Amino acid sequence: MSATRSEIHTAVWILALLPALVAAAMLGRADLASPGAVLNFLGRLTGIGGLSLMLVAAVLSCRVPGFDKPFGGLTKLWRTHHRLAAAAFVLLLAHPLLLAFAAAEVRLDIAFDTLFPQWQRWALWLGWASLLLLMVFLAPSFKFFGEPHYQRWKHLHRLAAPAVILALAHSLYLARTLPWPLDAIIWLGLAALAVAAIGYRFVYGRTLGRRRYRVRQVSRPANNVVELSLTSDGKPLRYDAGQFVYLTPFDPTLQAGRGEEHPYTLSSAPGEPELRIAIKDLGDASRAIQHITPGSEVAVEGPYGAFFPTAEAAAPELWIAGGIGITPFLARARQLAHSGAAADAVLIFCVQDEARALFFDELQQLAEGNSGLRLHMHYFYQHGPLDLEFLHQACPDAAARTVYACGPEPLLNAVHHLARRVGIPHSRIVTEEFNLL
Repeated sequence: MSATRSEIHTAVWILALLPALVAAAMLGRADLASPGAVLNFLGRLTGIGGLSLMLVAAVLSCRVPGFDKPFGGLTKLWRTHHRLAAAAFVLLLAHPLLLAFAAAEVRLDIAFDTLFPQWQRWALWLGWASLLLLMVFLAPSFKFFGEPHYQRWKHLHRLAAPAVILALAHSLYLARTLPWPLDAIIWLGLAALAVAAIGYRFVYGRTLGRRRYRVRQVSRPANNVVELSLTSDGKPLRYDAGQFVYLTPFDPTLQAGRGEEHPYTLSSAPGEPELRIAIKDLGDASRAIQHITPGSEVAVEGPYGAFFPTAEAAAPELWIAGGIGITPFLARARQLAHSGAAADAVLIFCVQDEARALFFDELQQLAEGNSGLRLHMHYFYQHGPLDLEFLHQACPDAAARTVYACGPEPLLNAVHHLARRVGIPHSRIVTEEFNLL
C-alpha cells in the first residue's frame, strides 16, 4: 500500500529532525548538572536541528518533475519546504543565544565573547555569516514584510547555497555533541543530497531539463488574457490535465519578463499535438507576454502539480473555479472530450460578470458534448459571494463528491467553509493556490 500524502510530509519532518533526535538521545548527567549545562545542551541541540532542517529544506527545492506528485503537487511540497526553512530560522536564531546564556553562568565576558567573538575565532564568524545570509534570503518570505517581488525573491534565494556551506563548515569544525564519525556521516550525507538538489535545480534544470518550443499562435479569449499555442522543436512534453509548467520567453520585443521563468497552467489536453497555456495579465511579465510575437522561442520546464489524481473522471467530482483558475478544468474537460470518456462532474465557474467568463463558449460546447459534465455560472454582481444556497442548487449531492477548486484565495477559503458545512471531509478537498513563494 502506498503512503498517503500526510505520511510523506511526516516522514520528511522525521528525517529533518533525526540528527537532533539522535543528539537528544545522548543527553548525559553532565548536561543536567546545572542550568548553564542545560542551556548549553539546548544551544547545541537547536544548532543541530536548525542545520538539518535547512539541509532538508534545500533538498526539497530540487523541482524535479514528478518528485512533487507524492506530496500533492509542487505547491504542497514547497509549503513543507517553507515550514522547514522557517523552523530552521527560529532554531538557528536561538542557537547562539542559548549558548551565550549558558556561558553567562560562568562569566559575563565569556557570554559576550560567544555572541561577539574575536576575529581570530573564524569558525564562530562562519556561523554568524550563515545566520546573516539566512535572515536576508528568508525575510521576504514572511508576510510581515509584505508581498515579495517574484524575481527579487528568486535572486535572494540564491544566498541559500553559501548560507548552507558556511553553516556546515561551522558545524563540522565545532561539533562536539554527535560523536565522530556519526556527525560526519550525517552532515556530509545531508549535504550531498542538498548539493544534488541544488545542482539539478540550477544546472540540469536550466539546460537539459528545459524543452524548446515556439509560439505558433496567440489567441485572445478576453482583453487581459491570452492563450499561447506552442509547437515543439524536439520531443514534446508529456503531462496530465491540471499540471503546470515554468515558461521562459525569449522574445526580444518583450518589455518585461524576457529570459525569466514563471509558472503557468497548461490549458491543453494531454495528447494534443501542441501545448496551450492560458495567461492572465497579473504582473509585469504576464502583462508583457500578452504581446508576445508568434514564431518567437520559449523554454518549458516541467510538468509539475498533482491536481487531478487520475486520467479519467471515475468518481463524482465537483469543480469550482474562479477567474483564470478555470484553466485546469478547461484542460480536464478537453481531455474528456478527446478521449470520449464519460464524466460525472459539476463545474461552478465563479466570475465577476459575463465579460470575464473566460472560454465560456467552449465550456458550453464541452458540457453539451458530455452528458456527465454540467456547467453552472456564478456571477458575483448577480449572486454575491458563493454561498450554500447556490451550491445546493447547482450540486444537490455535493456531500458525495470530491471537490477540486482553483482560483483566488478568498474563493478557496469560501470553498473550504462550504465544504465543511455540507459535510465534505478535508481529505476530499483538493485546491491549487499557485502560491509558490
